[in-house]
Amino acid sequence: MIEFTTVSAYCEDSVTEKRSEFIAQLFPVKTAEDALAAVDSIKTKHHKARHNVWAYRIREGALSRYSDDGEPQGTGGIPVLSVLEKAGITDVCCVVTRYFGGVLLGASGLTRAYSAAAALAVQNAVKICFSEAYRIRYEIDYANYGKVSYLLPEFAVKDAGSDFGERITLLFDLKTALLPELESRLTEAFNGKPALEILETHFVSFP
Repeated sequence: MIEFTTVSAYCEDSVTEKRSEFIAQLFPVKTAEDALAAVDSIKTKHHKARHNVWAYRIREGALSRYSDDGEPQGTGGIPVLSVLEKAGITDVCCVVTRYFGGVLLGASGLTRAYSAAAALAVQNAVKICFSEAYRIRYEIDYANYGKVSYLLPEFAVKDAGSDFGERITLLFDLKTALLPELESRLTEAFNGKPALEILETHFVSFP
């Protein structure tokens, strides 16, 4: 089963290291353009900050990029990106803003502070998991609806807008890996292969 985890909404947290403040800001993004727009928005918001280090991971195309934004090479962007990778989240951009406190931290201190800020934001962010799913249409008679309505909850389907007209047209999302089992159960229930129509394959967050 293909799944991925991202953050559901903007989140920020901060840490202080020897009077320097490191503010980590997480954004859910879909594209590199979204990520760079988020970076630009933070640079505008925190234009007085000395550095706005960033990193992002995009699922489509398996993209990952980072920037030290003037910090010594390898002390900012890579540590932030490493936090995102270890957390297993994607479609996310993290910008860590540093307000200098007057005390030099050295390479190890910077790496530790940028990592800590990013890790705290990731830890406190609300995560959301998306699974590859089929959007399915299934037409049935009212006489058979009882069996189907009893069975579908076992497969944690997500209703996508069903229609109760002369016949019932069910529209729902189902994790792709569960389709063979659902077809088998419906075949067993009605002594015949069900006419499940797959409309599309997409990613869905299930309850």
